[in-house]
Amino acid sequence: MSGEVSVVALVRGEEQYIFMFDEANRTETLRMLGRYAADPDLSFTWYDAAILSQRIRELMPAASMGTNPSVPKANWVQKKGNHPNSSHSLPVPTNKPRFRLPTEGS
Repeated sequence: MSGEVSVVALVRGEEQYIFMFDEANRTETLRMLGRYAADPDLSFTWYDAAILSQRIRELMPAASMGTNPSVPKANWVQKKGNHPNSSHSLPVPTNKPRFRLPTEGS
């Protein structure tokens, strides 16, 4: 295990959904997205789950688990937090997103 932790997040109004995962719990994180989408008490939708699961798969493809050949290591930045294990790398976006999230009124 490389010790790298990836983060995806969704902020909707006052709600924040933040998912931290590594190669060991990537699959469980994907399952959790489905459980959140199925929970009627949350505003987290199946669309949200689809978008975040796509991002998780882009960050950490199952075949390479821990490496992302589409993002050269030189384009990763080191982020430090105040948790003992919070040092991790996050890829810097190198191209424009292929989709647009809907905005209110559209």
